[in-house]
Amino acid sequence: MSEILINKVAESGLITLNLEEWYPCEEILVFDLKDHLFMGLILKEKDFREALKNTDWSIYKDKHVAVTCSADAVIPAWAYMLIATYLTPVAAGVYQGTEPEYRRTIFHERLQQINPTHYQDQRIVVKGCGDLPVGPDAYLEITRLLQPVAKSIMYGEPCSTVPIYKKPKQ
Repeated sequence: MSEILINKVAESGLITLNLEEWYPCEEILVFDLKDHLFMGLILKEKDFREALKNTDWSIYKDKHVAVTCSADAVIPAWAYMLIATYLTPVAAGVYQGTEPEYRRTIFHERLQQINPTHYQDQRIVVKGCGDLPVGPDAYLEITRLLQPVAKSIMYGEPCSTVPIYKKPKQ
């Protein structure tokens, strides 16, 4: 007499969301204004404009670019505007800030594209372990997006979950 194995997880009706599917893995280049400052500290308009004019912008073609200044310098707003005039025609995206900040912004933009109605009255498990650095902000955001529609939200793996939210019975 053979025993029939039943996959209770598969029959549970749980939907597993792996946030890594939306994580931005594409290369993000950094444009550091420090490299275009006099003595690495002072922005001289004429020299700055000349440096930008002589920059090879083709290296940013179809890339995401984080524009930042790693030096403790006062950078006028117009400098970022000027850089944008060079990067916008060639880059896939331009962001003022660091590479990790830009990656986080792209990640949140992608999460915003999720249609919450696809998860209407569903039991959802948000996968907790993975290989990519999915931060707590992404877990907060997915919960915020799905709580109005989900029947329940859990964290972890289908075989071992932490309950997060359960829709009140009406």
